[in-house]
Amino acid sequence: MFFVDFYVFFSLAIKKILNEMAMPNIDIESLIPHREPIKIISEVLEVKEDSAITTAIVNPNWPLFDCDAVNSLVLIEAIAQTAAIVEGYKRKQQGKAGVKGWLVGIKNAEFNVAKIPVDTQLTIFVNSKYSFDNYGVVQGIIKTGEDILATIVLQALRLNEDSK
Repeated sequence: MFFVDFYVFFSLAIKKILNEMAMPNIDIESLIPHREPIKIISEVLEVKEDSAITTAIVNPNWPLFDCDAVNSLVLIEAIAQTAAIVEGYKRKQQGKAGVKGWLVGIKNAEFNVAKIPVDTQLTIFVNSKYSFDNYGVVQGIIKTGEDILATIVLQALRLNEDSK
């Protein structure tokens, strides 16, 4: 019984601390080159030097929209944009300009759905696996609620020079 109470106490304390440390409203467009209608990330929940958590809500303006859903291939773009947020945030912290473009390849992708209905809330988790100079590899998972829609590994080559 004491263990359960102890666990509940610390769970609530950690939740309170995390809520107090919530990310300020981040201007996504200052970090990534994407603009409407290709920009699909709607909010940054957390961003660190090597990871980020973002959200997006599927809407009819998205690429690959057909009838009442989008093709799950658009999830690749959600991972790429979240990875761009990580890189843009890191560069902004270093006083550098945002990245203007990437050449991105799909190293691995596993889709658990073919289509995603309009108004579905997505949570995108991205972690940098490794990087070297202008090359990097990221792994992303996209969920709606507890359901994993896709797991994707991308490799990217930054195209623009380092500049302020």
